[in-house]
Amino acid sequence: MEPKFIITLDGYMRIGQVRMHKDLLQPHDTCVGGGFWEIDYASMRLLLSGKSFDYGKPKWTLVTGKLYVPSAYRGMQIEYTGSSLVDYHNLSQEFEISYY
Repeated sequence: MEPKFIITLDGYMRIGQVRMHKDLLQPHDTCVGGGFWEIDYASMRLLLSGKSFDYGKPKWTLVTGKLYVPSAYRGMQIEYTGSSLVDYHNLSQEFEISYY
């Protein structure tokens, strides 16, 4: 079990401790990538990184409108870093965040 996340085409971030990224899918979800997560409690940041072996790196450009994040992460800065510094996204600034 590892800390993994996925992003759906509808903008939902699914986060959990799972074996495979596909284990985070719910019925009717279309996954547009995923990766790994950790929490930096000192700076209150949800740090996303890497890519899913099942779905590849998150395709942020396919997410339009809001990014829906589990309410457990309310108040945290959300950042994604891919394989290079060019692939950095401050999601809290790039998206309107809603919590579910």
